[in-house]
Amino acid sequence: MTGTEQPRIVIIGGGTGLPVLLRGLKKHPADITAIVTVADDGGSSGRLRNELQIPPPGDIRNVLAALSDVEPLIEEMFQHRFSTANELSGHSLGNLILAAMTSITGNFTHAIQEMSKVLNVRGKVLPAADQSVVLHAEMEDGTIVSGESKIPYSGKKIKKVFLSPEDVNALPETIQAIRQADLIIIGPGSLYTSILPNLLVPNLGREVCNAKAKKVYICNLMTQAGETLDFTASDHVKAIYDHMNCSFINTILVNKEDIPEKVQERYSEELAKPVHYDVANLQGLGLEVVHGEIVSLDGGVIRHDTQEVADILFSLLINETSKRYKA
Repeated sequence: MTGTEQPRIVIIGGGTGLPVLLRGLKKHPADITAIVTVADDGGSSGRLRNELQIPPPGDIRNVLAALSDVEPLIEEMFQHRFSTANELSGHSLGNLILAAMTSITGNFTHAIQEMSKVLNVRGKVLPAADQSVVLHAEMEDGTIVSGESKIPYSGKKIKKVFLSPEDVNALPETIQAIRQADLIIIGPGSLYTSILPNLLVPNLGREVCNAKAKKVYICNLMTQAGETLDFTASDHVKAIYDHMNCSFINTILVNKEDIPEKVQERYSEELAKPVHYDVANLQGLGLEVVHGEIVSLDGGVIRHDTQEVADILFSLLINETSKRYKA
């Protein structure tokens, strides 16, 4: 990297956590690549996936919107979801546009690239695989649940998740971005249905394990019934390692801010509670533990504070690049 180039950061994830993080990061001078899961099979994305035989556009749409630099009304239009009584009901306009662009260009990745130009996206958005994948979960009782949207509602504890087809590959641009990254961020997001579907793409997972860049895992703020009930922070990390067969995370970002009891009570109806950050166990796994006041409670909803998290990550990125290029 020369003095005129921006440091390179790769973020891997999906669901609602990834866009929250990206809205903060795009304000910093960094070359951002977002790698997004293509395992979604619910809602509008699932319908378009099945009817048009294209990768699910929903998570990609949310990331494009988060990284966009357009008038708020344009982003609102892109994110608009129809509530009519016909076949449009439940579809977001952005999903339909991505589906149309895929048909026009003949390629989902090209469609994302073209939409990135239209939305003036700050960074690069790439699907985790070159095609749709189906996420399966083997439960502790041996049963198999297929479909990302069904797994959290099985009522059973997950033993492991896996993809079909097994020979799915990441795009060459994805591999290049991982190899050139100065910092690789995993999460935040649902452990089994947003994070692992990316890392289980075989050549993508291998590249992350072997990458020279520092890898930071942003731990979830709350446990999630159907996925991580009663999980500690180290349980999240161990689940990732068990699936990857390698220990690759250098740093974990955890919350040190108290969550008000009244807010916790609302989440207890979903059997969710704050993740216990078992620092000794994390350090025993060889992790650097970074603490931050990283909770946002807007509207009583628990989310990562986009600006606080982005500031912490950018400081880690600058520290990493300054060490590397002085060496």
